[in-house]
Amino acid sequence: MTAGTLNVTREPAHQARGLREQWLALEARAHPTVFLSWQWLGHWLRVYEPVAWVLRVHDGDRLVGLGLVVETEERRHGVLRSRCLRLHQTGHRLLDQIWIEYNGFLAEAGWEEAVARACLGYLDREMAGWDEFIIGAIDAEEAEQYAHITGLHKHVRWEAPCYGVDLDALRSRGSGYLETLSRNTRYQINRSHRLYEERGPVRLVRPESVDEALAVFDRIGPRHLERWGRGPDQSGFANPDFVRFHREMIRAQWPQGGVDLVSLMAGDEEIASFYNLLYDRVVYFYLGGMAPEADNRFKPGLLGHSLCIEHYEARGFRYYDFMGGDERYKANLGTLHRHLVQIALQRARFKLKLEDVARRARNRWLGEASTGYDH
Repeated sequence: MTAGTLNVTREPAHQARGLREQWLALEARAHPTVFLSWQWLGHWLRVYEPVAWVLRVHDGDRLVGLGLVVETEERRHGVLRSRCLRLHQTGHRLLDQIWIEYNGFLAEAGWEEAVARACLGYLDREMAGWDEFIIGAIDAEEAEQYAHITGLHKHVRWEAPCYGVDLDALRSRGSGYLETLSRNTRYQINRSHRLYEERGPVRLVRPESVDEALAVFDRIGPRHLERWGRGPDQSGFANPDFVRFHREMIRAQWPQGGVDLVSLMAGDEEIASFYNLLYDRVVYFYLGGMAPEADNRFKPGLLGHSLCIEHYEARGFRYYDFMGGDERYKANLGTLHRHLVQIALQRARFKLKLEDVARRARNRWLGEASTGYDH
């Protein structure tokens, strides 16, 4: 399995006949995360219609790799223009707010490094003129591999830990989920449960139709906006393109079991709601909305996630993934399982080197200013 034996071709995505069938066939031999599945990327192509190139990687007649590359221009600091290639992103801030995670090339199991090497080599040779190849959010170890393959400078634009719960391990141990948590976290969840029980029975409720699922998603919006804000790169509910993407995702995937909407009820009151992506027996927690409480003893998020985890464990799912983010509740409820980064692999361009020097100088100044150091 060496990159030298592989053949890479490309064609415009809008002209790529049979792409869905090819992607699904390779996907079955690749076992990817939801973000490299046709469930996500096919929907991305249909809703946003990006001007993308399809990269196909063949070993003889056998398709072993696929990727969708977009050419964009990025302007930074008002003057710097950079020609960028992006993997499975558009380069438009509002469209990319859906934020792909666990990114990479789709490759048949066992061919991951060879496919990455073949695709990166092809981009370097055949798509001349670009300054940066931007990819994220991708596993940090895979990002390091990409940098090693290309020999390009790796600039980390964003990074975050990922936490989750191994539901298969819970089942095999035969112990309850709460028993795996710290004493303090377990106490907060149990106390919150008791307090909410005073309002009525605490239970999880799932919609029974697409329309009900959409209604739950829409009710999350105001709470998510209140929690994260309406500005750029804050709550996606302030972005009509984000909302459209996910409402259409729910319409398409709810009947097939590809998404789940879950409400946590205390009596007749909805105190929390969760929007999850489901794929290959993995639950990807995407976003949620929690009722604000004046009394901080009430923990709708902690309680809701703990009940969801128990619920999905009982349904036979194998993992509950909080995905990227360093929020405290994720660390309290899950175990660190990987680190994500968004990177730019940069060619040797003077403008990028100058930007890097300026960035390092700024970071040094900010670091010294935060310590109160005085020259």
